[in-house]
Amino acid sequence: MSNRISIIIPVFNEAKNILNLINHLEAESTGFVQEIIVVDGGSTDGIKHVLKNRKKLALVSSEKGRAIQMNFGASLAKSEILYFLHADSFPPSKFDQYIIRFYEQKRRAGCFRLKFNSQHWWLKIAGYLSIINHICCRGGDQSLYVDKEIFQELGGFDEKYTIYEDNEFINKIYKKPGTRFKVINKPIITSARLYNKLGIWKVQRIYFEIYLHRFLGAGPEQLLERYKKLL
Repeated sequence: MSNRISIIIPVFNEAKNILNLINHLEAESTGFVQEIIVVDGGSTDGIKHVLKNRKKLALVSSEKGRAIQMNFGASLAKSEILYFLHADSFPPSKFDQYIIRFYEQKRRAGCFRLKFNSQHWWLKIAGYLSIINHICCRGGDQSLYVDKEIFQELGGFDEKYTIYEDNEFINKIYKKPGTRFKVINKPIITSARLYNKLGIWKVQRIYFEIYLHRFLGAGPEQLLERYKKLL
């Protein structure tokens, strides 16, 4: 087995969710996962106790910040394929098999189609639209697999970004010739907890305004300031 996958999960106070995700990954993978690296950004909820003595799992600590945490996890990864995953997103059954299949077809980066754990009509539409292979339809909740060499060539996630770091990096992938980004037509189930907490239309407004401000040239500090005001 030549191609293997390192799963990298940044967390901060995710003790309630992470064990369910780890159990899911172990149950639904088909042998291509070499390791799972959980990168903790200073949690205070006892996550270390929750994850002790898990096979193929390394719990490491870094400075808080999703971009920082994901870059640190990538620096430790042993596999040629990096798979970045949020703690509240659950990939489809045989997810690793799908990643390997398309990777071997020279699709050196990609994600899964999004599906929220909600029956709200707008979130169903949003999930449906995520099958479109365009940067405007991408987001971190869809997860991301990428060739390790490409990740390193592109400089990893920009640590100046406290928010929008996923989109910023994926945009660089789309622009890189020969990467052939793939949207796998299998659903990754992600939590609608932010929508439930703040309201669907408020969250959509926040995402739209952040995307628009970045399109108009806003930098990481301006995006963060805007995000805080919108919240």
